[in-house]
Amino acid sequence: MGSGEENAKVYSLSEVAKHSSREDCWLIINGKVYNVAKFLEDHPGGDEVLLAVTGKDATDDFEDVGHSSTARAMMDEYYVGEIDVSTIPTKVKYSPPKQPYYNQDKTSDFIIKILQFLVPLAILGLAVIVRIYTKTA
Repeated sequence: MGSGEENAKVYSLSEVAKHSSREDCWLIINGKVYNVAKFLEDHPGGDEVLLAVTGKDATDDFEDVGHSSTARAMMDEYYVGEIDVSTIPTKVKYSPPKQPYYNQDKTSDFIIKILQFLVPLAILGLAVIVRIYTKTA
């Protein structure tokens, strides 16, 4: 395992996951490991959100909130090392279960239902018209 800048220690996900309490809270953000225990009380979003993302890659959660450049600069003082990315399970993009396409042919189903109603009606109407004309002729 190569060490990053400043001979950073490299941690596995299981090692980082052990640090998930208020007194000892480590997060993984953008491949880096941070000990944010001292910051929990000062975190503007509350400590619960930080504790909720321990033991996993919190990068998406961090980015979704849209932290300021000031917040990003503050992270340096909590830096403890790098994460061994091979220990993080690969993210599986959510894809809904395959279902038959009910609405794929909604318009054609609708047309068929209308025709099932209109065709007999048209035949009945035609029969009535034919009957009227044949009686008068």
